[in-house]
Amino acid sequence: MRVLLVTQYFYPEVFKSNDLAFELAKRGHHVDALVGIPNYPDGKYFKGYGIIKKRHEVVNGVNVYRVFQTPRGKGGWRLPVNYLSFVIFGCSRIMIQFVWKKKYDCIIGHEPSPIFQAYPALLLRKLRKSPFYYWIMDLWPDAMKSGGGVKNEKVLQYVDKLVKGIYKRTDKILITSERFRELIAAKGNFSDKIVYFPNWSDDILEMDDHYEIPVLPNGFKIMVAGNLGKSQNLEAVTEVMLGLKDNTEVKWVFVGGGSRREWLEDFIKENNMEDKAVCLGQYPFKTMPAFYKQADAMLVTLRAGFPHLEAVVPARLQSYMSAGRPVLAMIGCGGADIIEESQCGYAVPAGDSDGLITVIKEKVLANREGFEKMGANGRDYYNKHYRLDDCIDNLEKIIGAV
Repeated sequence: MRVLLVTQYFYPEVFKSNDLAFELAKRGHHVDALVGIPNYPDGKYFKGYGIIKKRHEVVNGVNVYRVFQTPRGKGGWRLPVNYLSFVIFGCSRIMIQFVWKKKYDCIIGHEPSPIFQAYPALLLRKLRKSPFYYWIMDLWPDAMKSGGGVKNEKVLQYVDKLVKGIYKRTDKILITSERFRELIAAKGNFSDKIVYFPNWSDDILEMDDHYEIPVLPNGFKIMVAGNLGKSQNLEAVTEVMLGLKDNTEVKWVFVGGGSRREWLEDFIKENNMEDKAVCLGQYPFKTMPAFYKQADAMLVTLRAGFPHLEAVVPARLQSYMSAGRPVLAMIGCGGADIIEESQCGYAVPAGDSDGLITVIKEKVLANREGFEKMGANGRDYYNKHYRLDDCIDNLEKIIGAV
């Protein structure tokens, strides 16, 4: 098949869009990718990329066409300008170049925020009648409230109308959580379009785990690996840290970058917890097996009070399960459903710091051997549901490639 991937985020940025495109190309499909200039997460163009540099390249068999977009910076006004610039220049690129290409059998959109990055794909769909499959990671406008702090109801209502229009013109809506189904269907007559298509994870246990990493503190290590942003509800995590401060066994390890990393580092210093917690910053994905190997528990958290976050299944959960590590969670029903079904750890509601403190004291530390076995349960569940090959097999069925 001839496939066009449309997304702001692509290699060398680390997103599932990379696996999707590279694996389809590996299987013999012709894959083009209309993407942005890489600048996530630090908000500045990656070295070697820019307004002129590497605007077209071939990566692992994928023809990559980079649309001009302003760097996202550190947020504020720069972020909406980043979103808007991709839409404007993406649509321009469609009109100037892609509309004249041989017709694509399908267009696939990959949507970590914002949802508006669908517009270049929808334009080509209208002009060339190619079906559009949109893989939804974040639900808008809800994500504007939880991640961006937008409270203006008129703005939210306007964006909600745009979102409904996007869903209406999408041929299939691929969802990463079964809990998304009801929330999307409530926006219109979209039930027949919705298809469950979960995230996957690299096989962590098959990766090299001998990379040199910093020396981690001795003790029962609870690790958070991934983005440290607003949606991760680090305030609730720090409440758990304070609640277990007098326990000399429990240590905290944070691996990742994000908008709340400096805030977390300040908290650790202000509360004299340097001997109990380390914030190591961002490391290449290839080093993650070495980190996971030393963790006694992997922690995943999300903010409370937002319906879409209640439904989200964070991609890091599949990664934790792939590594065979037991999981602790302060999370909504989307992730809790999977943790409960797989028996890979313990979940309490999002923001329930007291509940997690009790779980750690009474269930985890009181029965470390039993908790460790839960990691194997997660690994078994990963093998059945979240392997890359199986997920792409399913994608080929969805888009009619097999």
